[in-house]
Amino acid sequence: LKTMTKLQVRAFLYQMGCFAILFISVRYLAERYTGLTGFWIPMTAFMVGTILAPKFKSIKTNDGEKLYMRWIFMKEVKEIG
Repeated sequence: LKTMTKLQVRAFLYQMGCFAILFISVRYLAERYTGLTGFWIPMTAFMVGTILAPKFKSIKTNDGEKLYMRWIFMKEVKEIG
């Protein structure tokens, strides 16, 4: 069993947080302003959150482990901290 490094945990938490913010926001907006009902409200929020949330990944480089972010609205991959 492999343990996660600090940066891998940070990447996971950032990814989860961004997804959660988008999911909750879209779920509220879909429930309030669309005609969707039942199962389709959380399904829509899940799909939008999955597509729009930035992706975080920790990668081992020659300079040590670094945290990177990729987002649909940015052209290049951005190094975080």
